[in-house]
Amino acid sequence: MGEGLTLKDVAIAKDGVPLVALDRHIGPGEVLTVMGPSGVGKSTLLAFVTGTLPSAFTATGQVLLDGTDVTHAPPHRRGIGILFQDDLLFPHLSVGQNLAFGLAPGGSRAARRAQIEAALEEVELAGYADRDPATLSGGQKARVALMRMLLSEPRALLLDEAFSRLDAALRAQVRDLVFARAQARALPILMVTHDVEDARAADGAVVMLGRT
Repeated sequence: MGEGLTLKDVAIAKDGVPLVALDRHIGPGEVLTVMGPSGVGKSTLLAFVTGTLPSAFTATGQVLLDGTDVTHAPPHRRGIGILFQDDLLFPHLSVGQNLAFGLAPGGSRAARRAQIEAALEEVELAGYADRDPATLSGGQKARVALMRMLLSEPRALLLDEAFSRLDAALRAQVRDLVFARAQARALPILMVTHDVEDARAADGAVVMLGRT
């Protein structure tokens, strides 16, 4: 399939009960939205893609990233970023120190600081590097979490109900920002959500999961 994220003949079950069956390719900059009620395996699918599937589940199929099979690679070597509904910022670190966690080891302190400042400027948070995350609004925290993930230079992005804790106006703003920043980097995006507006905003293919 070449560039992008491919889920090839993926099938996930628990206790012999099939949960997810998916065979899809997501090209660079494209979005695949997976919808369905709680308990049908949406987050389980993302866990399989990231390599964090609990042992209670069984899975077959392949995860291919830019044509490379990463199905059995450890999570930190897959090159896949994920955003959750909680921002998961480290409360004891400044905004800049949180962003530094996304950077690869090495490089001068000045170069790393410049990367952090550029990332903050990209999401209209210039000058926030020394701020305490506790002083940020929900939308600002979401933007910092996004840039921390993007600084790790992933080759695909997963969204696990990433906007569900934000109010309607902020949700649309942050969602548009996430799609814009990811698509500017030509990242394939796999999003799971309960929200129809998320799917509409993504403007891509939609897969419905549910027990028959």
